[in-house]
Amino acid sequence: GNVTLAWVPVAIGFALGVFFVVIGDYVIKAYLEGGGNESVRLANVKGAMSWRRTLLLVAAITIHNIPEGLAVGVSFGAQSGDEKSFYQAVNLALGIGLQNFPEGMAVSLPLRRQGLPIHTCLWYGQLSGMVEPFAGVLGALLVTSVRPLLPYFMAFAAGAMIFVVVDDLIPE
Repeated sequence: GNVTLAWVPVAIGFALGVFFVVIGDYVIKAYLEGGGNESVRLANVKGAMSWRRTLLLVAAITIHNIPEGLAVGVSFGAQSGDEKSFYQAVNLALGIGLQNFPEGMAVSLPLRRQGLPIHTCLWYGQLSGMVEPFAGVLGALLVTSVRPLLPYFMAFAAGAMIFVVVDDLIPE
């Protein structure tokens, strides 16, 4: 391929990730301001903003886990049969698995701050990572068609996460 255009998949994926979070933010805001269930509606504007930030963070981390699972699945699905490629795939899976612990905490702690029970917070922390094994199986099954899309998926996840951090977490 042309090296000068290598940035295009990253730019497209990143922009789509930002766009997805902006749309998600709009939907969440509309839901919290009265479009949703009575039990979820929040009268306190400060509380609603805090819930909005928490929901955006949970969504961004969950979305961020999908391309990670795809990457692990592709690395196992693209095995060439030698021991080295197998250990590279295992190392990738272990690395991603280890960094999922702080991601689970990044989901659980804001929910706890919102007053949810500990068991509920832990459940959602675990649930946010459950998309990874499914994406991993999908990546392994569709390795030849998913591999070219990985730059888009990874950049999408980066765009979503960076937007949430810059728009909501840094100002707070």
